[in-house]
Amino acid sequence: MSVRTRRSINDVLAEAQARLRRLTPAEAALAMREGATLVDTRDGDVRARDGSIPGAVHVPLSVLEWRVDPESGHQDPALAGRENRLILLCRDGYSSTLAAVRLHELGFTNTTDVIGGFAAWAAAGLPVDGARDGEPRRSA
Repeated sequence: MSVRTRRSINDVLAEAQARLRRLTPAEAALAMREGATLVDTRDGDVRARDGSIPGAVHVPLSVLEWRVDPESGHQDPALAGRENRLILLCRDGYSSTLAAVRLHELGFTNTTDVIGGFAAWAAAGLPVDGARDGEPRRSA
């Protein structure tokens, strides 16, 4: 009988990050202009508070695989035909990394994520619309 050693989430995350060619926010914005689809996995309340990225498709992390996979019977129509070039984004760039690797395991190997997530996107001064206070959030 083999004994399985427990791994830390930091080990799993580092391994996942090494499997991807992750994008900076500026690289992600360029990839969007070139036809890639940005998928924002942040919770709706967080997006309402902090703002959303113009052109991004919102898909909750809890159902991501079903909304991407055309064979699931539950694909998001906004992703139909676009599922082979996805860039995932979460708040800080951790859960999106793990999610991108899960999509790789389903065969969507061109999926990646944004280093630093939404926080880095906003800090880079890239477009953010619809914050709760009605003003786009743009960090310097």
